Amino acid sequence: MTEEAPPTSPRTTALVVALALTFPTVMAWAYFVALAGGGKANLAQQLAYAVGKVFQFSIPLLFFAFVVRRWPTYEAPTRRGVGLAVGFALLVAGAMFAAYFGWLRSSSLLAAAPERIRRKLQEVGLDTPLGYLALSVFLCVGHSFLEEYYWRWFVFGRLRTLLPFAPAVAIASLGFMAHHVIVLWGFFPGKVLAGVLPASLGIALGGAVWAWIYERGGSLLAPWLSHLLVDAGVFAIGWDLIQRT
Repeated sequence: MTEEAPPTSPRTTALVVALALTFPTVMAWAYFVALAGGGKANLAQQLAYAVGKVFQFSIPLLFFAFVVRRWPTYEAPTRRGVGLAVGFALLVAGAMFAAYFGWLRSSSLLAAAPERIRRKLQEVGLDTPLGYLALSVFLCVGHSFLEEYYWRWFVFGRLRTLLPFAPAVAIASLGFMAHHVIVLWGFFPGKVLAGVLPASLGIALGGAVWAWIYERGGSLLAPWLSHLLVDAGVFAIGWDLIQRT
């Protein structure tokens, strides 16, 4: 998807982008912290997640429907940058596996993670092998695409109408990182320097690379495939972790 700069004031665009940057973090706090169910099925948490995600991914549509009042021009996906994106994903996945199987798997940092993951799966009713597989496929394939549409195409794309490349990448990537910090804190409470901080910085770096790939190629296909592969690596490690409970 590509489009010319929307005929809206920079202030209006900035306000919508500010909402898009902050809402996912507020939502993550609501469903991951405030409504945490302590390992029991939690309908309120599930409802908050579903409603929040629907609203989040509707923000770009609402912006173009009611603010810009015209839809962006659609262009078919291209394979520009796919090789680079896949190579980056394999490099990241390889580094994750090397760190996990070489050190983290038996470290005190992840000692409590299997039980915390199991409780979170119980809260959403997916604490079976089939449930974990369904969650993995949804998040790796569908949700990763929606995040690329949201963070790279919309948030980064709108910032590019307001700012040069470097600050646009920095702001979009920090916004992409912020809601992950809440989730990481849920799995590594009290381990800010050893767990939350390095993982969060890695997520921000990944967001920056995907924005750069999107800028170069003009298509979501490459960053989406890269995002999908990295998420698949994370869920493969998660599966190994929960087998230890």
